[in-house]
Amino acid sequence: MGSPLFRDLALLIARIGLGVVFIAHGWQKFFDNGVQATQDGFAAMGVPLPEVSAVAAAAIELVGGAALLVGVLTPIAGILLFLVMLGAMMLVHVENGVFVTDGGYELVVALGVGSLLIAAIGAGRISIDGLLGKGAGWIKTAA
Repeated sequence: MGSPLFRDLALLIARIGLGVVFIAHGWQKFFDNGVQATQDGFAAMGVPLPEVSAVAAAAIELVGGAALLVGVLTPIAGILLFLVMLGAMMLVHVENGVFVTDGGYELVVALGVGSLLIAAIGAGRISIDGLLGKGAGWIKTAA
């Protein structure tokens, strides 16, 4: 096992990186592209219920990304973000192969598994969850 400080710093860096990317994507869907364009894009990609799913995906990315960034409710945020990325992979990207340059799933897999890992491990001590004594995530390990 590594040092607790290294673990906490690594989780902080991972949360910041993932959080910034998710916030950017949620922001883009709501404000840069706009809700209607995002819904139209979801419809064109064959995503079910595009009027609802576009808003849900944008909200989960924006709010979930912010939650990861500050480290609050990370098990919930991580699971929700993982599920959004799983949906994106299965509904949009899987048929295009791995590489993002071909419309593939590499980015959504990386974002999804990173979110899932943080949900399982927790936010670490350098987080709001950590300050509240809830930084350990859903998987409890032996001390």
